[in-house]
Amino acid sequence: MLKSLATFEDELAEIDVKIMEPGVAADARRAAPLGRRRRELEELVAAGKRLQSYQRALTEARAILEHDADPAMRELAREEVERLEGEVAAAERDYRFLLLPKNPNDDRNVIVEVRAGTGGEESALFAADLFKMYQHYAETKRWKIEILGVQETGIGGYKEIVFAVEGKAAFSRLKYESGVHRVQRVPETESQGRIHTSAATVAVLPEAEEVEVNIAPDDIRVDVFRATGPGGQGVNTTDSAVRLTHLPTGLVVTCQDERSQIKNKAKAMRVLQARLLANAEESAAADRAEKRRTMIGTGDRSERIRTYNFPQNRLTDHRVGLTLYRLQAIMNGDLDEVVDALATADREKMLAAAAEAA
Repeated sequence: MLKSLATFEDELAEIDVKIMEPGVAADARRAAPLGRRRRELEELVAAGKRLQSYQRALTEARAILEHDADPAMRELAREEVERLEGEVAAAERDYRFLLLPKNPNDDRNVIVEVRAGTGGEESALFAADLFKMYQHYAETKRWKIEILGVQETGIGGYKEIVFAVEGKAAFSRLKYESGVHRVQRVPETESQGRIHTSAATVAVLPEAEEVEVNIAPDDIRVDVFRATGPGGQGVNTTDSAVRLTHLPTGLVVTCQDERSQIKNKAKAMRVLQARLLANAEESAAADRAEKRRTMIGTGDRSERIRTYNFPQNRLTDHRVGLTLYRLQAIMNGDLDEVVDALATADREKMLAAAAEAA
């Protein structure tokens, strides 16, 4: 397995030379893929060297165990062999995983859509809470959030909020959020203290680059109208709201948050491109026997993936059977333990599939 390590080291050296070539750094189309591949190779080389180091240490410990005449030294070597066997196994799993084909979307920025589901006003309030959770999580990752569209309710909830997340590995961390999120708590509007159950849906889409989704101007109908609902001065006094209809698919995107019609159209176009990319990838995935949960539309939206039980301070992710009793911290953006568990389960599934196919 480590025969490939030297090849990766050579490729890494070649990329370092290319990056130093005049004009490459200033050309995003050339620099971006080189940078992504360099990060992949750095991780691969580091994991391979770590595995090599553990293997050498294990060989040395086994030699002492087999040949040293001192009983005390052999006992120490025996303990070291047991420890290193575990380290080698873990390092080998890490290296094998990095050798697997990567999800090409993992390094992308994302567009997240959160919508109120069953439960009326309480569902809209929960949708707002989910947005705040992702907002806090983005802050811990130093990601940038930009709201692309929002439909507010009268008491601080959201019927829908669509936002972009820009930052390193944003999709790889947020892709597991797609699906139905269920909440159990006493609503603010409940006067008798009864616990209600409601839900909101989350869709996470990799943001498309313009070169990937070519939308012909004739395929789009653009409607402009006066914005409605809460807004700053001037928002709902001019025809600044924009509705884009993609005629071949019937997809409709509306944006009315900016005073500028041009800005609203640009935001709506980003959402439309992401949805079209998601549809295209879903169609391609349908032809494969094993479909990975990477985006909206593969079944996740009709599943209950997670329950937020406020009276018990409990979060349960039903996909991996994870239950944590620190819900408030999670709602404040401490999501890493949940995401790590989902990523580990996904990784183990991929490794098992690769072993079965070998």
